[in-house]
Amino acid sequence: MKVFILKNLMFCLFALLFYVFIVFLFGKFIPSQFKPNINYRIGSYGHMNSRIKEINDMNETKILFLGSSHAYRGFDTRIFKSKGISSFNLGSSSQTPLQTMVLLKRYLQKIKPEMVIYEVYPEIFSMDGVESSLDIIANDRNDVYSIRMAIEVNNMKVYNTLIYGMSRDLFSMNSSFSEPAVKGNDTYIPGGYVERKIEYFNPSEFEKHKFEFLEYQLDEFRNIVEYLKSMGIKVILVYAPVSPSLYKSYLDKSEFDKLMDSFSEYYNFNVICKMNDTLHFYDPHHMNQNGVEIFNEKLIEILKSDNHID
Repeated sequence: MKVFILKNLMFCLFALLFYVFIVFLFGKFIPSQFKPNINYRIGSYGHMNSRIKEINDMNETKILFLGSSHAYRGFDTRIFKSKGISSFNLGSSSQTPLQTMVLLKRYLQKIKPEMVIYEVYPEIFSMDGVESSLDIIANDRNDVYSIRMAIEVNNMKVYNTLIYGMSRDLFSMNSSFSEPAVKGNDTYIPGGYVERKIEYFNPSEFEKHKFEFLEYQLDEFRNIVEYLKSMGIKVILVYAPVSPSLYKSYLDKSEFDKLMDSFSEYYNFNVICKMNDTLHFYDPHHMNQNGVEIFNEKLIEILKSDNHID
């Protein structure tokens, strides 16, 4: 019996090592169109690679921004700096609470913010986290938090990409990679912000719909808020402006506002800031620089008037 168990364990170990080897070979040498279940995107859309490299060299800061592309395209750290407020933007593309927690576990003690401003776009709570997981696996180091994230997302593409990413980390294959600050219409700004070349959105009518949240994403969000507060960090939740035509299509806006209010102090800037589809946005979701400046100035004004900052 012992021999049988030992042989099975040896077979499982060999099969696992063989699988890792095959995934590495496919990831390294096979063209992307022939490996749909490995999606390793170093230097991908959103400048996450640049953001992580910068955070490793920074000091403590007053405000840490978290959230999706609405965060890293919405909170301009230069505007805060001009007001004497140090800040860093740790947003990432389609970042769900599962990825937010990974980033906090890695970098919160390094940044030591006095306040976290967490951008809360409703649809993020409906996403499975695959896209953001792939982004972080390729552009950050991989550790036990990456493994935990992959298990929670539970997607074959994420598992395979993580295996390939950890193999690259083991052999320091990304050590010479340097991401350009300017890519297409996007420019990476020190502090984590991505500025978009000025464009204007042509509004259209969107189909009416309600939000459908994943319970595990809401649970992790709750864990994040509690974790930050337990560290003595003030948590401000912000619903950054989306185009008025898109915002109008959401049927349960008030329910979402009440939900966010139950977690921490919350501001919905779709109500606070009166934006114009064409003048202030470059697509339905993201403000152009004109909109960003209006939003940021108003946010700073509110933070000061409510005594969150001096």
